Amino acid sequence: MTLFIHVRRALTGAALAVPLLLAGCASTPTDQFYTLSGGAATVVPPAAASAPLFFEMRPVTIPASVRRPQLMVAGEAGTIEMREHHRWAGPLADEITTGLSLGIAADLGGVDVYRNPAPAGSALYRIGANIQRFESKEGDYALIDAVWNVRKVDGGSVQTCRSVFQEKVGPGYEALVAGHRAALAKLATAIAAGVRSQVAGGAPACAAGAR
Repeated sequence: MTLFIHVRRALTGAALAVPLLLAGCASTPTDQFYTLSGGAATVVPPAAASAPLFFEMRPVTIPASVRRPQLMVAGEAGTIEMREHHRWAGPLADEITTGLSLGIAADLGGVDVYRNPAPAGSALYRIGANIQRFESKEGDYALIDAVWNVRKVDGGSVQTCRSVFQEKVGPGYEALVAGHRAALAKLATAIAAGVRSQVAGGAPACAAGAR
């Protein structure tokens, strides 16, 4: 009889534990992934009669404080907080580089030939960017502060500029990422204007909105 009571108690305890275990699994947050290149403008190929513009978008550098998969959000009193279940789809530096490449190509009707040879005899423009600040404050703003440069390969002066773009954002992480996309698109437009000024043969100068 004693053995039967112990067995019944063990089975009852196990039966009670199963719903608790399932409840624990059900409450586990689902990871959300975000990209900076999604929704980028469609690249329009140059007309067959025109010579395409070739450029190299070099990999960007980013601050160590945001060099991680999770979204890093500004907190109070100068703190920065990690959002464990809100992550970038790829390394943030790669996301920014890809977003800039697509934006510049769309603006110029050009071709990014990084790690690929440009056709013989064609002009090639090399682009680099150092992201000095990539700030995110949920429900407030998204900010990108970058120093960038454009140089025509095999001749030409180096154009170096600084651009700061801050976008007002609503609540939620989707709005925060959308703000960064908008800031990145403006940065791509500024860099494309710098390339365009060199193509025109003018003296290198920072585009409007850059300094």
